[in-house]
Amino acid sequence: MAQNIAAQGIEKVLGHDDKGRATHTDISNPNREGGKYADPSGEKMKALAWMGKNDVRVIETNKPKIVDPTDAIVRVTGSTVCGSDMHLLHGVILQLEKGDILGHEFCGIVDEVGSAVKNLRPGERVVNSFCIPCGKCEFCKKGLTTACERTNASTLQNKMYGGRMSGIFGYSHFVGGFAGGQAEYVRAPLADNTLLRIPDSVPDEKGLYLSDVLPTSYHAVTYTGVKEGDTVAIWGLGPIGFMASYWALKHKGAKRVIGIDNNWRTDYAKSKIKGLETINYTTLKSDESVPSKILEMVPGGVDVCIEATGGEYAKGWTHKMELATGMEQDTSEMVNEAIYATKKFGRVGIISDYVGYTNHFNIGALMELGISLIGCGQTPVQRYWEEIRDMVESGKVDPTIMLTHRFRIDDIDKAYHMQEQRQGGLVKCFVETRFSGPRAAGTPELTTL
Repeated sequence: MAQNIAAQGIEKVLGHDDKGRATHTDISNPNREGGKYADPSGEKMKALAWMGKNDVRVIETNKPKIVDPTDAIVRVTGSTVCGSDMHLLHGVILQLEKGDILGHEFCGIVDEVGSAVKNLRPGERVVNSFCIPCGKCEFCKKGLTTACERTNASTLQNKMYGGRMSGIFGYSHFVGGFAGGQAEYVRAPLADNTLLRIPDSVPDEKGLYLSDVLPTSYHAVTYTGVKEGDTVAIWGLGPIGFMASYWALKHKGAKRVIGIDNNWRTDYAKSKIKGLETINYTTLKSDESVPSKILEMVPGGVDVCIEATGGEYAKGWTHKMELATGMEQDTSEMVNEAIYATKKFGRVGIISDYVGYTNHFNIGALMELGISLIGCGQTPVQRYWEEIRDMVESGKVDPTIMLTHRFRIDDIDKAYHMQEQRQGGLVKCFVETRFSGPRAAGTPELTTL
């Protein structure tokens, strides 16, 4: 692919020169290389940085500056903590470096734009896409923006996966080394591709979630093929699984949706999504399993299963030991459960983060039962952006049904640990900065930690 880029005459894009060779310099913190990427004004900002395994801290660092003419600087008015951020906290995402600024979901106000930015102006309200697409390559032109091969120069990812995916904000050098938006300012590369205007009628507390959770959950049910009349089981009722349950039941016309988790989230989800059925697997009898319970509820199995938990959360001792000793990078337990719970020739989609290799995967059941295993991939946000934005603006979907907490950026490190421990009824939070406007009516009050 790299050789073909030059042959197609595509202009130089972030990450590669005109020969298709990787040239991208990681800019995961404006202080890198002696402050080379810091704004010349000397203005400081607060940001959340990864300092080591289980160690994230709010630091003071430099405001970033325009580096490429296609950049914009965004004054952040809202960010959040994602369930996938826990993988960063735990150090299971590859190529994290001390001092990297985290956060792949943010909204704000355009502060400054580079000379080549065509569609945005200072003062406009915007939300980001967690992925950073070039907009020019084969995959971007097809709307598969997270498959962009030109904004992530990680040679390790190329070796592990046989190809590169797009760069991602605030999620390690494995995905490009870009500074994230859990900060007061953020540099948005390729701003015309990575930023979407938010209508004035949509408050930040709703617009923020166009960055990831809304399109990712929508992609999960769309790409796995949930259709009217289907029966669906969804592993994990964090924000992605919660909203996937909502989309499947309320917008795709599924006949039955069963959400699976191990804590209070099952009750919370049922209280917010009318008609949702749930399984709290900690309450199952000793001779019951999640698949056996699903088969009891839906004889023969469900049409579609969606895995929205993640590969680092082992249930059995075998996988816990293998993960701890590095014998595998991800547990296959939830995927196996989904296969067992799916009817013959049904579909299993994986939307949660899996990084590398797994053991004890039941490939025989997959083949013999004719089940389609679908890797949903990182969500091509731009494919769904405007459609979902219109739903939010019209009131057809209200993302605040998952919003339970509001924090100051000073407390975002503590919010990480709340999210990790599933404490305080936290499903999804809104993180304010000194630039945030007044709290939107009907959204949670500020929580002081």
